[in-house]
Amino acid sequence: MNMNTSLIELTGVIKRFGTHVAVDRLSMKVEKGEIVALLGRTGAGKSTVMSLLMGTTSVDEGQIRVAGVDPAASFQALRGKMSVSFQTDRLLPWRTACENVELGLLILNKSKAEARTIALEWLRRVKLDGAAGKYPSELSGGMRQRVSLARALAVDPDLVLLDESFSQLDHVTSQVLRRDFSEIVRAVGKTCVFVTHRIDDALEIADRVLVLAAPARVCLEMAISSAQRTDVTTMAEMHARIERAIGGDEAAA
Repeated sequence: MNMNTSLIELTGVIKRFGTHVAVDRLSMKVEKGEIVALLGRTGAGKSTVMSLLMGTTSVDEGQIRVAGVDPAASFQALRGKMSVSFQTDRLLPWRTACENVELGLLILNKSKAEARTIALEWLRRVKLDGAAGKYPSELSGGMRQRVSLARALAVDPDLVLLDESFSQLDHVTSQVLRRDFSEIVRAVGKTCVFVTHRIDDALEIADRVLVLAAPARVCLEMAISSAQRTDVTTMAEMHARIERAIGGDEAAA
């Protein structure tokens, strides 16, 4: 019986682009049901790590496993098990909000009727049940990002990857959206890894924060409990520790 609860495992991963080392002997694990933030300044290799997890690039040395397989070598094995939401919403402008959410379900061969039912339910969960028939051009930035998140979650993936999904939004919209997203992900028990350069995003959502230094390697690891999240002094101390680890100037951006 396999007692391993890790959904993601990286062991001694090295990734180079020519002579540039982007990831340097990175080892990390993400447990099932955990929300983990990858935090660091621009150039720390966060996006490269995300590309490795998605399987759009492969490791040069070391080993990576997502749901037990190498995502680059066994991309099809992760079909339907992993979904991604990006910095920009990437909605198709000729499809309504509901039709955008349906898209992944139809690709996975769900019937039109079932896809519609699931899409409408996920729009309700992200608080957009009144916007199902609207096109992206009729939605605010925050609403479009909610559609993108609904699309990512509607396929019922084991793993959700967020690549700076809140960074294009204003502070208030971002704060509300990330709290709503956190509540939904925890309620449905999904595993989530998200990339951000903003400390507040990480502290408000993550169960664990991994601060990356360039080339991508973990320079600080910090667990965050729900009790700590309600303690202003503790959160301020954590913020300061992360800021020091990042290096300061981009930390509060």
